Amino acid sequence: MSEATAARTPVLSAKNLVKHFPIRGGGILRRASGAVQAVSDVSFDIYDHETLALVGESGCGKSTTARVALALQPLTSGEVTYEGRSLGKMHNRELQRLRRSMQIVFQDPYASVDPRLPVNEIIAEPLRIHGMYNDGGRQQVRDLMKTVGLRPEHGNRYPHEFSGGQRQRIGIARALALKPKVLVLDEPVSALDVSIQAGVLNLLKDLQAEFGLSYLFVSHDLSVVRHVADRIAVMYLGKIVETAAAEDLFLNPTHPYTQALISAIPVPDPRKERTRQRIVITGDVPSPANPPSGCRFRTRCPKYANEIDDAGRKKCSTEEPALVDRGQGHPTACHFAESLQLI
Repeated sequence: MSEATAARTPVLSAKNLVKHFPIRGGGILRRASGAVQAVSDVSFDIYDHETLALVGESGCGKSTTARVALALQPLTSGEVTYEGRSLGKMHNRELQRLRRSMQIVFQDPYASVDPRLPVNEIIAEPLRIHGMYNDGGRQQVRDLMKTVGLRPEHGNRYPHEFSGGQRQRIGIARALALKPKVLVLDEPVSALDVSIQAGVLNLLKDLQAEFGLSYLFVSHDLSVVRHVADRIAVMYLGKIVETAAAEDLFLNPTHPYTQALISAIPVPDPRKERTRQRIVITGDVPSPANPPSGCRFRTRCPKYANEIDDAGRKKCSTEEPALVDRGQGHPTACHFAESLQLI
């Protein structure tokens, strides 16, 4: 973290987040026989007008992290604060008022809205819930549709009458209705064609500049977040393993998992694509109900398998690496972190 960032106060702050889901057995009592460790001791800060991207493979816990950060799911432990106020200490009414400041855009907005309602009613719904519709709500809905690139005269149409990219714009308009400060974007372009992705990403950047929004951008695609994120946090099996400014992460990745993700990004130059270094991860992601001891990535880590000696392997298998700066300029959770240029 730079000195300038350290001096700022975060809008949204998450400290030591833990979220476990109980595994229940059969029978009448259905007692818990274990727990899925979806999120394990995750911390991050989001600042004004900033985009923090949370990146990792499917099942790594990034979407669950986003949901507990918004108090959409209860925490097992940890704390989330918005402008210094703890969400866990708020009463339901106070938390409902806070919803105006924090909204979410889902991966598939068609699945998160009522298909029986026309689009103008879908966008107006948050205004009605918070008692804000009667104060110029109809015009605000029209303005929101214009803002996200939709035609207000199409407001009487239903979600199934719009394309995927247009439906995502509807979801964005709905999230903006209450004039939030923080938007959680949960895989907002992963279901869209590449050409449509670019339009939605450009829209998000324009909206951030216009309204001063802060984003928590959840994605499995590093090539997407490179163009929108100020900082990137890489997650693996419920933990953040590396975090850095976006360009620094791409130019100076230090965790073997991050290096493998970056090496898998296609390069448009055929000559470079044929000659550049590839890092291949083998094996399946371990079960979050029974994660490996020590470093959680060691069972798939090419460095653990091929480069370090027996003493190093013992350290990786018995000591969990802390997320700290080991001299490369940004925090990494790896005992043997070292820079590697891949792009």
